[in-house]
Amino acid sequence: MITRLSSEAAGVYRRRPQARPRPAGWMFWGVAAMAALAAFAPYVKAAAPQEVAAQVDAAIEGELKAAGLKPAPLCPDEDYLRRVTFDIAGRPPSPQELLLFLVDPSEDKRSRVVEELLGTEDYALNWARYWRDVLLSHATNERAPAARDAFVDWMARKLRENRPWDEIATELITATGEVREDGATMLIFAQQAEPAEVAAEVARVFLGIQIQCANCHDHPTDSWTRRQFHQLAAFFPRITLRRDPDNPGNFVVASFNMQRRRFPFAQNPERVLIFLDRNRDGKLSKQEVERTPLGRLFDRVLQLGDKDGDGQLSLQELKTLPRPQNNQPGRGALEHYMPDLQHPEQEGTLMTPVFFLDTSVRLRTGTDDLTRRRAVAKAITSPRNEWFAKAFVNRMWAAFTGQGFYVPIDDIGPERTPQHPQALEILAQEFTRSGYDIQWLIRTITATRAYQRQARSPDPSASVGMAAVTPARLRADQIYSALVNVFGLPSGGFPRRRPGARPGRPRSPRDGFSLLFGIDPSTPPEDVMGTIPQALFMMNSPLVNGAIRAFARVRLPQMVREARTRTDVIRDLYLLVLNREPTDRELEIITAYVRQSENRLEAFEDVLWALINSTEFISKR
Repeated sequence: MITRLSSEAAGVYRRRPQARPRPAGWMFWGVAAMAALAAFAPYVKAAAPQEVAAQVDAAIEGELKAAGLKPAPLCPDEDYLRRVTFDIAGRPPSPQELLLFLVDPSEDKRSRVVEELLGTEDYALNWARYWRDVLLSHATNERAPAARDAFVDWMARKLRENRPWDEIATELITATGEVREDGATMLIFAQQAEPAEVAAEVARVFLGIQIQCANCHDHPTDSWTRRQFHQLAAFFPRITLRRDPDNPGNFVVASFNMQRRRFPFAQNPERVLIFLDRNRDGKLSKQEVERTPLGRLFDRVLQLGDKDGDGQLSLQELKTLPRPQNNQPGRGALEHYMPDLQHPEQEGTLMTPVFFLDTSVRLRTGTDDLTRRRAVAKAITSPRNEWFAKAFVNRMWAAFTGQGFYVPIDDIGPERTPQHPQALEILAQEFTRSGYDIQWLIRTITATRAYQRQARSPDPSASVGMAAVTPARLRADQIYSALVNVFGLPSGGFPRRRPGARPGRPRSPRDGFSLLFGIDPSTPPEDVMGTIPQALFMMNSPLVNGAIRAFARVRLPQMVREARTRTDVIRDLYLLVLNREPTDRELEIITAYVRQSENRLEAFEDVLWALINSTEFISKR
């Protein structure tokens, strides 16, 4: 079976794995045939990335021209290589990579370096960590970090194999298994398998729609109703989250499809009264029930149901006992009930599963767990659902260029107006036609002039954006990898200080670094602010300063010996840390500082410290 062709010139082909066999007989080739072919059409062929990139640029530049805005010029090669290496591989280029790129005279070197980066393990790990942060940043389960390593391993494998986005989404929505073994369970584990939370996160991540605002009331700004939200949640009630009996520190996501036994008095109070009321006074006392299953709970039941305070329970009091709450996180339930906000002690309204973007996707109550989740996953990832492709394209475009078509990137929908809608439509349609090929989309975005322009802060007075790339702070993992590259540390990074850690706590310097510098990747760049603890860590932490001192003892003397002049050392430090040559003004200032210093090595160590603590080091330009 043909799954994918990577040649850009040929486009991308994909045969759907769920394709139905062609019916026999000539009668098939009629209206039914045309309908079937139309269903296959989105997956037949996507245009080559360079061709689509040109269409996207034409659409964006046309709107910029109409608004009287001039696009920024293309960025120099050193900026492009630093930008694209961070974006794809999550690390800076080495000085050797940069110099080779700068002296390469070929016109296609930018597209070739994209291909090289997509083939690295760094690409798979960088984007697996990106999606880990997307899911953990909205987790309601404080234990969710326990699943991060398994998720990164699983997601990296999917990206390494270039599995399509619809397949990845489906596995995340329908996952079962041990959370420390099956990384696909992290989305559900992070939301404690609570139906409303899972529904909200599925809509946010895969559709870019914040429908959770309709949990308690109709959406205040969009047309989504409270009923629609809880109909979506009705796809997810039969999920349980329980401890692994063989490993109490682990959890298992499983399906719940059986009726949980309830106490008889809750099912048939009349029968209970007839059976247990020995003196036939129409009430139950503690003495009458002490040797029955109800006896162990009688004091608690009495607190809840004894309305007249006589220490006994009448038939009416048994009937009005509060029912166990539905939709309890992690316990699983046969059905989902929309809570009655006026009477929260009551069961609420039984909801049938209905997909809010396509109401033809509906199931009956009684449907088992995996049938429900597979049905909603199929509806979400359907090529007929434009929001699945648009949400992913919008997110990826924002991650690469610093500015989404919709802002925020996870709050889009039919009633929101994007900037450059034609460019978004082109990308979303072709991404769908590619079979949701992630690498195809990355090739396309990086081939656009919009991505390759110089970085400038957005103009708040401009009527439309994307005249330039928006500068953005690097993610925590990218900053960590940049430090590792500067100091020439092994791929594992900084050495561990402790042999182990408690589950969910940082188990490595990278994990601890992520806790301090981590951000929600859905946050617009202009809203990401540095903190005082982050600045103090970079300036004073034993981890960073110890690495600087080690660098000064070993590598810095070697750089000084190999360089012909102090200017060469300064340039080498700039290439290593910032991936560019110093400006004339920078060179003048630093040369003067080194010249007046009594210890030249210490002066260069100070320069290294200053470059690492610059805003430019932790930013994508």
